[in-house]
Amino acid sequence: MNEPFLQRPTVLVVDDVPNNIEILLGALERDYDTQFATSGAEALALVQSEKPDLILLDVMMPGMDGYEVCRRLKDAPETQNIPIIFVSARGAVQDQERGFNLGAVDYITKPYELSILRARVRTHVTLKRKSDLLEALVSLDGLTGIPNRRRFDETLKTEWRRAIRERIPLALIMADVDQFKNYNDFYGHGSGDDCLREVAQCLMEAVRRPNDLAARYGGEEFAAILPDCDRDGAHHVAERFRKLVAERGIVHERSAVAPHVTVSAGIAAQLPTLGELSDDLLKQADAALYHAKWNGRNQVYSGVIATMPFI
Repeated sequence: MNEPFLQRPTVLVVDDVPNNIEILLGALERDYDTQFATSGAEALALVQSEKPDLILLDVMMPGMDGYEVCRRLKDAPETQNIPIIFVSARGAVQDQERGFNLGAVDYITKPYELSILRARVRTHVTLKRKSDLLEALVSLDGLTGIPNRRRFDETLKTEWRRAIRERIPLALIMADVDQFKNYNDFYGHGSGDDCLREVAQCLMEAVRRPNDLAARYGGEEFAAILPDCDRDGAHHVAERFRKLVAERGIVHERSAVAPHVTVSAGIAAQLPTLGELSDDLLKQADAALYHAKWNGRNQVYSGVIATMPFI
């Protein structure tokens, strides 16, 4: 959790005048990793691959002005929380008011003192880092330290929209610890908590790509969101998770499945389209999980389920 906050903050400078970019980069590169774009379109493309901690944005640019760039960034859930500081020669009250109404955190008029600009950048980057840290803390499960149900639900909605926009598949894994109530009752809640932490670690080891999300869904249930992944790929990840848990060899004397702790998992994957809901994919994965448990547990089921079996 702490690693992103130990990295140097990144500032993106957007301006169509090379000399302006050179001045700003020179003033900031000692304290920040810096990027630059010379047009609004280039800036929008750049933030899709790597989100900066702050954007310094010129207003007057050919093609797409800074106001339009800001509007598009604030309209997109993936980029709406990036703080934007307008840097412009247009210093009229109505210009500044427009910038703030679009969601900018600050408005610096040219000419400016570099020391003042650095101070204002530092203030807003610090606020952004604190906000990110707080968001990370409230999005983590207190027991296992991995993302919680809240983070899972938010990410699923975001990735569903992205899958529709980019026309890529989206896969889900739903899993739970087999006969965990028996484990808890026999070994006690302290050992049960230790078991869940071990299982969570196995899931984190199995879900490896940067854009994937492993989460504790609730109780002994776990889940994973796998963007740009088909059913076969998701099955491979889930099977890796199942094997990692089995290899831990956590003794479970009250299991009818194996002498050690095991997990069952269900897979769902599809190419999302407009008009469909992410909840439908979640229901499919949940139904597949129940099917895996109905078939004997300690397995991954990735077939298509029309209805949820009764167990």
